[in-house]
Amino acid sequence: METGEDTGGPSGPGDLGLRFGCASFNQDSTSLAVGTKTGYKLFSLTTVEKLDCIHESAETPDVYIVERLFSSSLVVVVSTTTPKRMNIYHFKKGTEICNYSYPSNILAVKLNRQRLVVCLEESIYIHNIKDMKLIKTLLNTPANNSGLFALSINHSNSYLAYPGSATNGEIIVYDANSLSTVAVITAHDSPLAALSFNTTASQLASASERGTVIRVFSIPEGLRLFEFRRGMKRYVSISSLSFSPDGQFLCASSNTETVHIFKLEQLEPNAGDDTSTWTAYVGKVLSAATSYFPAQVSDMMSQDRAFATVHLLKTNQRNICALAMIQKLPRLLVATAEGQFFIYNVDPLDGGECMLVYKHRLFGPDDEQTQETDSVGAEVTMPVQPFPSYAATAALPASGPVTATLTGYSEDGGAKKGEVIPEHEFAAGPVCLDDENEFPPINWCHDGTGGGQVRRS
Repeated sequence: METGEDTGGPSGPGDLGLRFGCASFNQDSTSLAVGTKTGYKLFSLTTVEKLDCIHESAETPDVYIVERLFSSSLVVVVSTTTPKRMNIYHFKKGTEICNYSYPSNILAVKLNRQRLVVCLEESIYIHNIKDMKLIKTLLNTPANNSGLFALSINHSNSYLAYPGSATNGEIIVYDANSLSTVAVITAHDSPLAALSFNTTASQLASASERGTVIRVFSIPEGLRLFEFRRGMKRYVSISSLSFSPDGQFLCASSNTETVHIFKLEQLEPNAGDDTSTWTAYVGKVLSAATSYFPAQVSDMMSQDRAFATVHLLKTNQRNICALAMIQKLPRLLVATAEGQFFIYNVDPLDGGECMLVYKHRLFGPDDEQTQETDSVGAEVTMPVQPFPSYAATAALPASGPVTATLTGYSEDGGAKKGEVIPEHEFAAGPVCLDDENEFPPINWCHDGTGGGQVRRS
């Protein structure tokens, strides 16, 4: 569940001020990466009370893309000083693993345990993360000036979703393992604004530029499963979508002050034909009446509303959100463009307004994280409820390692001298590649243009 703060490319940092360039959660929301005018920072999200900065780099200025691979030492960085070049670092060693150059500005980068994907405005580059070879280039994709795409974190089926049109909400779902298109989904009438896979890559959430309706589709079938209405009063810009670890909830943030959490559950039909209460009677009448309404009105009445909400202090600012389990409780995490980081408790049983428990700053006057002492940022004393129904589903089921050899095609032939890397950590469950023996020992990389020189790390 990773979402970038800014996917607008090199112009992004100018929109967010001088200090803040981007923010992104890693694949399992256990870490937050922040790009700034002076470099980038990595924070650990293991506790509510303290936001630990585990790494800070000032070597690369004006960072507008920074992505970390799970809890490993691999970090991808792109700077406005060299917007066509992607640098991959081992931050614990303080060394560059390799770098790739591309024919135009890099707009977004995402990665999982099998693939690293780079998005340009009209092309997408797919790399094998084990040796960083370029294995596929999708050329002449529809104009995508925001760099919008989603990559599933499940390496067993590395699905890639990206816009299939610049004028409507068509989604192309591409299998980055088998290197083939698996589905084309007509999701919205307006162009796409946000995409996100759940952890198992069995569902894909989408929102359009209008921002009023969020839809969830089955993958790879492309069938519509859920439809949620964020609001009807105004069009908004959805900045991020993120599923909870168990796939039961979906959160959405926008340029408004409200963050919505939707519950993904199929409503069971009422037993029998009980209309003994006034509410049941009215509900049955409305349900029957929708069949006589125009399709648009019927769809609107059948859409589910938010299960839980959060009201931020300010509006008209970009932010990203994620649902995570921290200290065995479900939390909503929100990072704003002003450098604030909010942690809320989520009631998975009753929903409603989420309670703010901690507020942190990602940087302060002295560029240090500080805990707020006002009423908004102070710790909230409250009874701790374990919510076992949610927590029990947070641990993902174990899946076997991928051992099949993947055959692919690359327009430029890929890396000429890419060294094949022995199998490293592909264990089921949380990924920890911090050990030097487990980290990919890449020695050679090739630029993404197909005509550049091989660079030795």
